[in-house]
Amino acid sequence: MKTKDMILTALFAALTAVGAFIRIPLGISTITLQFLFTALAGVLLGAKLGALSQAIYVLLGLLGVPIFASGGGFQYVFNPTFGFLVGLIPAAYVIGRLCEGERSPKRVALACLAGLALLYLIGVPYMGVICNAYLGKGLTFWQILKGGMLIYLPGDFLKIAVCALAAPSLCGALERSGVRV
Repeated sequence: MKTKDMILTALFAALTAVGAFIRIPLGISTITLQFLFTALAGVLLGAKLGALSQAIYVLLGLLGVPIFASGGGFQYVFNPTFGFLVGLIPAAYVIGRLCEGERSPKRVALACLAGLALLYLIGVPYMGVICNAYLGKGLTFWQILKGGMLIYLPGDFLKIAVCALAAPSLCGALERSGVRV
């Protein structure tokens, strides 16, 4: 791995951590900017480095660095939102893979939608298992879907729009500075 790749990978792990602290509490979870930085990592770094940046972020949090929305440490695996953190890794990979060769706003938006779908496919069931099996809340499927996904979709669509509109310019700026994206 080249030095610039390590720097950019670390940068996006750090940006995702910062995104966890820009938050609006809502329902069971919190609105954060983590997905925006995950999507940008996938688009700008590609599938492998984008996913690696998110894996580093999750690993640091599990090791006790308080960089998740509600802290850090291994016990966070029992937090209902931990599945969404795990989902950031394959989401970045899918977004990066789907943007290979073309980073038009339309392509980026579609890739981000696919990554978001994967994120929810992992996060929502995890939330249901933790809320019901571990915390004993007895939530219905509809309550989990509503509280873990539906209320967040408008904000997620806004994050996707920002990513899709910003990505081509950011790619151009990186390439002009000598970083191949």
